[in-house]
Amino acid sequence: MKVIFIIKNNQYLANVGDNIIVKKLNKKIGEKISLKKILMISNKEKIIIGKPFIKKEYILAKIKAHKKNKKINIIKFKRRKHHIKRQGHRQKYTIIKIIKIKK
Repeated sequence: MKVIFIIKNNQYLANVGDNIIVKKLNKKIGEKISLKKILMISNKEKIIIGKPFIKKEYILAKIKAHKKNKKINIIKFKRRKHHIKRQGHRQKYTIIKIIKIKK
């Protein structure tokens, strides 16, 4: 069973049991969350499409971990001005596991 849903204005495609990387959520590790913004659910036989969301159905997910991406370096340079600015950034993300889809 495949499902397309929205978390923090990003769309994700997932199956039941998948681990998904999403933008950082302010929840504790091990906490269960319900995702109600479902755009589409697909079985082998039938496809349900929301207008814009599917009502009365939601996804149950569990927070697995909070991590940071690899560091990227940002360099701003102006030639002939003796100006260089260096900055680093590590984007935070959360790993969630899709437990089941409920009606």
